[in-house]
Amino acid sequence: MHSRKKFLQQSSLLVGGGLLVSAIPAEAFSIFKNRIAPSDQLNIGAIGINGMGWANVTAALKIPGVKLLAVCDVDQNVIDKRLKELAATGADVSGIKQYKDYRKLLDQKEIDAVIIGTPDHWHALIMIHACQAGKDVYVEKPVGNSIMECRAMIAAQKKYNRVVQAGQWQRSQQHFANALDMVHSGQLGNIRTVKVWCYQGWMRPQPVVPDSAPPAGVDYKQWLGPAATRPFNASRFHFHFRWFWDYAGGLMTDWGVHLLDYALLGMKASVPKTIVAMGGRFAYPDLYEETPDTLTTLYEFDGFNLVWDSAMGIDNGSYGRDHGIAFIGNNGTLVLDRGGWEVIEEKQSKNKIAHPLEQKMDNGLDKHWENFVAAVKSRKLENLHCSIEEGAKIATVAQMGNIAFRSNKKLSWDKATAQFTDAAINKQYLMKHYHNGYALPKL
Repeated sequence: MHSRKKFLQQSSLLVGGGLLVSAIPAEAFSIFKNRIAPSDQLNIGAIGINGMGWANVTAALKIPGVKLLAVCDVDQNVIDKRLKELAATGADVSGIKQYKDYRKLLDQKEIDAVIIGTPDHWHALIMIHACQAGKDVYVEKPVGNSIMECRAMIAAQKKYNRVVQAGQWQRSQQHFANALDMVHSGQLGNIRTVKVWCYQGWMRPQPVVPDSAPPAGVDYKQWLGPAATRPFNASRFHFHFRWFWDYAGGLMTDWGVHLLDYALLGMKASVPKTIVAMGGRFAYPDLYEETPDTLTTLYEFDGFNLVWDSAMGIDNGSYGRDHGIAFIGNNGTLVLDRGGWEVIEEKQSKNKIAHPLEQKMDNGLDKHWENFVAAVKSRKLENLHCSIEEGAKIATVAQMGNIAFRSNKKLSWDKATAQFTDAAINKQYLMKHYHNGYALPKL
């Protein structure tokens, strides 16, 4: 154990590659074939491996010295599928332990760090328990499913002094950083409006179907965890948990934390003064969803307004892009998305600042993992590209938008007390109600 700790504090060669979720080339797992002493491993465990949890595993295992010791998922079918994929690369998966209860994985002393890729309603509890168990953590976004959960996660990281990275991997992409350099240069002139949009044509809820027994191999009680007890329904399960308030917050918390994050970074802003939102189930009123498939939210900041615009089922977003951030200045508008960025000149401006499209130049997820592993080794938390504090800040702003929509009120935020000025809203929405005997630890 001592030699492992020494290894974690040493620098090492870090490599990048492509973002892979389902198709995994054998070379991505060459780490299994390297002759690395057991004492020189960064041992990881993965909790929730159906979607982004598995994408994180693939990114982690491209880094020399990282070894997967255990996986945890409430669906045995998912575990079987993922281990079969690993075995197909030539990896020896016989030593990888399998769990359905994450607490048993956390009890495995050899594990140094964990990935949390579960549905959102589990993020806070697992992250806090992982910190208590002495593990470093890579937690998927949004970090918390309520504003108070976000605060509890910050408190846990500080109390147990763990390295915690939020999975907002765009923070590790160079073209995003280059775009912010342009925004901060002042060349755009006074920026009075920032537009953020997310149009996702491929995303749609499932049909309304009767409740049923859980599929064989699924521990549904464990999947529910702190969420309200309800009968199993296939249209609320796996990927589609996103469209139900018990477990998540729709597109606002799914994509919003990525895009709103860069809007606030560009404007060097923190939290809004007021929030108002309107929308509904306009695209798919006959499908099974609770969160809005169409939503417009207006955030008021000092000196500028921020507009969030989201829609499921269509791709024709602003500036011909299905997602993006537009910084609208007196001299020009900078438009940024995952594919690149450009500056569209304001025709009436005397300052000529048009900038041609700069395309993305690296893989954000791989770079984000390289950053996390480097911070785990160095123990320099200030080097993290997205600390739990940063992840919690943007998750809080996204939650504000959803609370404004659900309450159908224009809300004002008191920065001094870190709550809404409406006491009834605070009581109803700041913290998710926990069920089934679960509770956040007191920190």
